[in-house]
Amino acid sequence: MLSLRIIILFSMLLGAAALLWRIVPSPSKFVLPSSADLFPLVSGYNLNRQEFVLPRDFSGKFNLVIVPFQRFQQMTVDTWIPVAKELEASFPGLVYYELPTIYAMPMVSRTFLNEGMRAGIPDETARERTITLYLDKEAFMSGLQIPDERDISLFLVDDMGKILWRSRGAYSPEKAAELVTVLQQRP
Repeated sequence: MLSLRIIILFSMLLGAAALLWRIVPSPSKFVLPSSADLFPLVSGYNLNRQEFVLPRDFSGKFNLVIVPFQRFQQMTVDTWIPVAKELEASFPGLVYYELPTIYAMPMVSRTFLNEGMRAGIPDETARERTITLYLDKEAFMSGLQIPDERDISLFLVDDMGKILWRSRGAYSPEKAAELVTVLQQRP
């Protein structure tokens, strides 16, 4: 009888460990590129708990990458989402992503934050394309030549990791026109 209880307890612990292994995002791996024109090698988990290594796992020929640093910047990100969807429809091969960039933190905090974002975003496409990065923000910003985290940053990255366009801040017709011009110049 005692051995059956031990087996059941052990099975429950293994099940709990497997569940935690699946939902706990690891700290991001991060490697600075050799050139400021390249997107850094960085890992993160989307809100569907899938691991990505970027830029390798960007799925588009061209990838619009929106990088917020603070929760309040979501309103600024949201000014770009309708435009990003329109551009995806107009330029086959373009895919947009949101990369919330957060300081490295303990496992429990990462899990709490990712699961909270997951619960607050019912849209499946948004969950797939929101990839949270937990890393040394200063090094990441330095590698991308981002002067500060007071505003969001945007990048157009090709399938080889080359940065073709960059901007900061809320959507404006002028910024969108610059982006469209760059996209139109690409084969």
